[in-house]
Amino acid sequence: MPRKSNSSRTGNSAKELRTKVLQYISQQKNNTFNYKQVAFAIDADTSAAHRNIALILAELAFDGDLIEVSPGKYKAPQRSNIATGTFVRRSNGKNSVLTDEDNESIFVAERNSMHALNGDKVKVVIAAAKKNTEPEAEVIEILEKKEQTFIGTLRVEKQYGILVTDSKFLATDIIIPKNRLKGGKTGDKAIARITSWENDEKNPKGEVLDILGVTGENTTEMHAILAEFGLPYRYPEAVEKAADKIGAGITDQVVEQRIDMRATTTFTIDPKDAKDFDDALSIKKLGNGNWEVGVHIADVTHYVLPDSIIDKEAQKRATSVYLVDRVVPMLPEHLSNGICSLRPDEDKLTFSCIFEMNSDAEVINSQIARTVTRSNRRFTYDEAQNVIETGSGDFCEEILTLDRLAKTLRRKRYENGSVEFDRAEVRFDIDETGHPIGVYFKESKDANKLIEEFMLLANKTVAAAIGKPQGKKKPKAFVYRVHDMPDPGKLADLSKIARTFGFKVKETGSSREVNRSINRMLADVKGKGEENFLSTIAIRSMAKAVYTTQNIGHYGLAFDYYTHFTSPIRRYPDMMVHRLLERYLAGGRSVNIQKLEDQCKHSSEMEQLAANAERSSIKYKQVEFMGDHMGQIFDGVISGVTEWGLYVELNENKCEGLVPVRELADDFYDFDEKNYCLTGRRKNVRYRLGDNVRVKVVRANLERKQLDFVLVDERLERPGEDHLGKNVSVAQALASKPAKKKKRNDTKRKTRTRRK
Repeated sequence: MPRKSNSSRTGNSAKELRTKVLQYISQQKNNTFNYKQVAFAIDADTSAAHRNIALILAELAFDGDLIEVSPGKYKAPQRSNIATGTFVRRSNGKNSVLTDEDNESIFVAERNSMHALNGDKVKVVIAAAKKNTEPEAEVIEILEKKEQTFIGTLRVEKQYGILVTDSKFLATDIIIPKNRLKGGKTGDKAIARITSWENDEKNPKGEVLDILGVTGENTTEMHAILAEFGLPYRYPEAVEKAADKIGAGITDQVVEQRIDMRATTTFTIDPKDAKDFDDALSIKKLGNGNWEVGVHIADVTHYVLPDSIIDKEAQKRATSVYLVDRVVPMLPEHLSNGICSLRPDEDKLTFSCIFEMNSDAEVINSQIARTVTRSNRRFTYDEAQNVIETGSGDFCEEILTLDRLAKTLRRKRYENGSVEFDRAEVRFDIDETGHPIGVYFKESKDANKLIEEFMLLANKTVAAAIGKPQGKKKPKAFVYRVHDMPDPGKLADLSKIARTFGFKVKETGSSREVNRSINRMLADVKGKGEENFLSTIAIRSMAKAVYTTQNIGHYGLAFDYYTHFTSPIRRYPDMMVHRLLERYLAGGRSVNIQKLEDQCKHSSEMEQLAANAERSSIKYKQVEFMGDHMGQIFDGVISGVTEWGLYVELNENKCEGLVPVRELADDFYDFDEKNYCLTGRRKNVRYRLGDNVRVKVVRANLERKQLDFVLVDERLERPGEDHLGKNVSVAQALASKPAKKKKRNDTKRKTRTRRK
């Protein structure tokens, strides 16, 4: 039998040989070696292979990736090693790997990526950093491929199709064989996956999974946004059918097992376009002068059984997704808008927190129980607000009493250290085609705050009922909504910046003291020019709230115990809380905490994806809306500062766009990250977060969801234009007024941002 050639055993390509050499080196730690030892170890026994290995070792030594301890003898540097991590791909070529061991981000050049995709688990060789350079890594093995899809617009040629991707994680287009287009035509928006990507190929090959529709159509673009974030855009037919089979099921036997509160005045208060009413309030005067206030929540888990097809779909989705023009529900509409929804004049099964409160909003007693309720009236927020403002209307006394109690609860909460952030939300008026024709602002008024306070009270009460230790007993496993303390560095930055405006924010002390100082600053800055700047910095200093079984309290609300109990129609963690309550109130044992934590983590991740999708849909509609206002001039405020430009939010409609740094033609600008500003190197003009500016709309790119502005001055001219309004070059602008030369301290150079 003829002996196998070396090429068959060690690989045909120089790339494969190099990979094996690197793998060998990574295992040597502090050992020395020469090319013969390497060749023997990797079973490369031809003279050609020996020569190539010797060359590889010499090149690595020349690049600083190996130490040549003596002629022909090498040793791996201390830093050079094998690591595993998550690959981070970027369309701008700035790929990296996030290592598992120390969460370090290390650059990976495209030629060294093995075409790993974003999110793939990879094994890399980390080369020792040369002097004055950052370390680099090379992917030597893809350990685990992450399932992912790409959205783009199809262009169909004679022999094949091309998916022109919209992804920020992929710079190249995907080649689609003709038989894998799934009927897609040129101009269709499609979802595709990569099926292969050879090392020597510039473009990957793939196949179309679904056709979303014609690019530019509203439903197509909304579905594309959902698909971009891995969120479902249609409901499985099998789940819909399973839901349709569920009846209301309110029998006498079910009622007997619950507290019957149908005779108590009860109503819902929701947005005017709401269809799923998952919470209601009841109120009645007690004989002792106190008030019985009930917070009644749709009893979803009575109908959705654990591990059913509906429950599995809800768990996977974890949340309803609210886009600009639609809601993608967590539960089928038969449940969310029908059986479970607390519609007026219908008997409904609810899970309730019932409070006895005195006139000072102090909770004397509370009870958590399953109930039967009947809503007497469906109020919109505007209708309830009108009752509060006029003192007249349906259930006037009840609403005014609840409003007074809510305001007392709110005042006490802020006194206790809860942080107050009131920001208007942007909403769009949409025509029948989905095109935005107007903008309005959703402001939180007394009616909104009334509902908010009682939902907070119920969530806080439920969490404390399970989470507070009873004697020496350890609390049972539970789902908490937690919010960590601000990052000390960000808090220090906020304090420093606030001081420059004459305000004091505490960096140290109890959370109550720190939050009180933030609230005082936010109240004092109201209506002043620096309000936008300081409130934005304050919000950015805060951590993100998440779901977990490990209770650390809720910093922003200043609650020791907090959960989500009040929205099971649209949030899966609330369903988890309902089931745990049912189990524990009946005396059941604690559930498996690890399984519960995994569900919490998934819910937190899906919540973030849903929030990203919502922001993306708003951004799309903003760009679409402003496309009708090209060339118009607006007043705005700088909402973000980066090395590539200024983000500006327009005062009139809250639409946000970018002033690219290349458009700041009057100077060279340096980015000051600490102080959130761009500063002109020559004229010392400074653009800072929160500054008022005037801009012109110049570009509206729907594909990229990108809105571009240019700055204009009081004369409605762009900085960098002459008095006649003609464009001038940077060189001309800089030469117009010669500046005095200043000695520059190179040790204190800031990050430079140049116009390109």
